Amino acid sequence: MRERQAGRERRRAQEFETFVAGAAGRLLHTATLLTAEPMQPPGANPRARRMLTAALARTYAQWGRLRGEDPYDRTRRELAIRFAHEVWRHHRPRGGLLDRLTPQERLVLVLRLYEGVAEEQASALLGLPVEQVRAICNRSVATMRGTRRPTARRGLQRPLGVAP
Repeated sequence: MRERQAGRERRRAQEFETFVAGAAGRLLHTATLLTAEPMQPPGANPRARRMLTAALARTYAQWGRLRGEDPYDRTRRELAIRFAHEVWRHHRPRGGLLDRLTPQERLVLVLRLYEGVAEEQASALLGLPVEQVRAICNRSVATMRGTRRPTARRGLQRPLGVAP
């Protein structure tokens, strides 16, 4: 009995290690974009690394119960939730690529354009109407292109609305 359980645990650990080996780079890049930390020099993104480590730990804890759910989607959702919760405590400029955007704009832009999440899925994840997700994405793109003034540095006026 114990041998079977030990074998299952080893398989679970191996499957998770394989997942992390394939997905960790892209997930770290996603976390770095969300936190607006610089990507260079290496190690300049400690907040993103902590956020990813916590998201991966949660995914590993639920690994046996994913039941066909994509672990990448699960971890990405966990990153979005952690980002939404942390942004209230740590909202200040960091000098990253998307630093000109508000946290909500950054989250929508990363989900939609970098991660390729459909509007409907982003809407469900964030708890926002599809039209609002579209408007936020368009506003973010305009800001990054320089055709719109950067959003003023201020705290969020309402929660990001990430649904668990």
